[in-house]
Amino acid sequence: MNKKEETSKIAYFSMEFAIDQALKTYAGGLGFLAGSLFKAANRANYPMVGVSILWSYGYYDQMRDIEGRMVIGKTRKFHDYLVDIDVKVPLEINRSKLWVKAYLLPAGIFSTRPIYYLTTDIPENDYLSRTISYNLYDSNNLTHIAQEMVLGIAGYEVLKKCENIDVYHLNEAQAIPLAFRMMEDKGLDYVKNHLVFTTHTPIPAGNEIQDINILNNMGFFGSTDLKTAENFGGNPFNLTVAALKMSKKANAVSKLHQQTTEEMWNWVPKRCEITYVTNAQDVNSWQDVELKRCAEEGDLENLRKRKLHLKKQLYQVVADQCGRLFDEEKLTVVWARRFAEYKRPYFPLHDEEKLRELINSDKLQLIWAGKPHPADFNAQVTFNWIISKSREIKNTAVLTGYELHLSKLLKLGSDIWLNTPKRPNEASGTSGMTASMNGSIHMSTLDGWHVEWFNEYPDLSFTIGDGENLNEDYEADDMYKLIWKVIDMYDTDKWWKLVQDNILTSVDFFNADRMLKEYSKRVYNAVDKKYEIIDNDK
Repeated sequence: MNKKEETSKIAYFSMEFAIDQALKTYAGGLGFLAGSLFKAANRANYPMVGVSILWSYGYYDQMRDIEGRMVIGKTRKFHDYLVDIDVKVPLEINRSKLWVKAYLLPAGIFSTRPIYYLTTDIPENDYLSRTISYNLYDSNNLTHIAQEMVLGIAGYEVLKKCENIDVYHLNEAQAIPLAFRMMEDKGLDYVKNHLVFTTHTPIPAGNEIQDINILNNMGFFGSTDLKTAENFGGNPFNLTVAALKMSKKANAVSKLHQQTTEEMWNWVPKRCEITYVTNAQDVNSWQDVELKRCAEEGDLENLRKRKLHLKKQLYQVVADQCGRLFDEEKLTVVWARRFAEYKRPYFPLHDEEKLRELINSDKLQLIWAGKPHPADFNAQVTFNWIISKSREIKNTAVLTGYELHLSKLLKLGSDIWLNTPKRPNEASGTSGMTASMNGSIHMSTLDGWHVEWFNEYPDLSFTIGDGENLNEDYEADDMYKLIWKVIDMYDTDKWWKLVQDNILTSVDFFNADRMLKEYSKRVYNAVDKKYEIIDNDK
């Protein structure tokens, strides 16, 4: 093991990092945020290290059965570019001792800051202990709690051996055992002055609540007594509430999300201040350089040619998976993101007759993609129902394997990026940002980051509804009318000027470099001013 690094740093704890297709340790937007933040930090040589878990089987492999329906597959992942730093730390779960081993993703690999990946899947542990780091977001609740303890407690102990950390950042509340371990080590005042917290989904399912006695018996709180733990998180124990009470500062992930979060948690006494840092994505990872060049030079003819070429590449996947040949000169709408109920993946089919009218114009193609949670059986049923419907409706397709590689193909090859969350449940919804960077125009309800985009540049996107009337019939009808409007506009000079403006404007608005600066100023600066980035451009 190398000598302990003396430079003080920010430690970023996250269950998932979306860094590269080869490193499948992510599920959705939370991981995409972490990955883009760390790529921006690497460019800026910003003093951050990540802490996560090395999932032996990743999230899951989204596969098809013999009838083409989605099924969940598992494949063990191997990553020989991770460095064995010869660090193991003990951890007690359910009064049984196990070992947690750390590997390091060095700085620069996949253009990211260093990340420590933890695993219990080592010979020193019994079978049950090894399974803790098998699957991201394991559906067994006790295993899930154990995963949180590995991330928070073992992660803290690994950093004590390897790094000089003075700011601890929780990307969601799963690593909250970290705060209790820190409190044992250095006292509550230290925790409240060195811990910061990013909160995400503003729905109950996204804010974990556990039986406090189960947590206590498993060792979740370490040596902290039950009454003290209850004072932070309540009974039953709410991880988000505890994080809000134990942190110096918290942030939401969009301006609207901050308002929703403040209203959601206004009953929590002694909670920390909640600011916001709107999510962003790493332009270097996502934007097609040729599209960017054409847009900057005002070369709309070659911009069109490049976009049609990128659409052809996407359609090869459609043909391979679904046996349908799409036409690159037709408007292509994509609905692709995590399959969760509040995101309403069924929305394009809300009125099937109206959708069929659009499709029968022979000017529209529609693609769905996304992963349901492996334990969300209703979402899986919805996914397979949409597959069955797509077989009945021409020029539609449902793609499986929605990971970084397919996500990028969809953003490069789509014309409209459709986002249909039920307001105000979308914290940010970052996928449309990278679509806009590649000339795929955002069409969304007034939720998440789209509110800021619409308020700043109302003519660069299409907005479903008015944000006030949340009746589904009304919103769906408005969506169909908007798509008709886009069909009439598509492949005109006005359209390609809109594509150009999106490519040029969205990068400044939603690039991860901006996000890193705001984290340093609005969040880390609350702990220590030396982490603020001086913006020399101003």
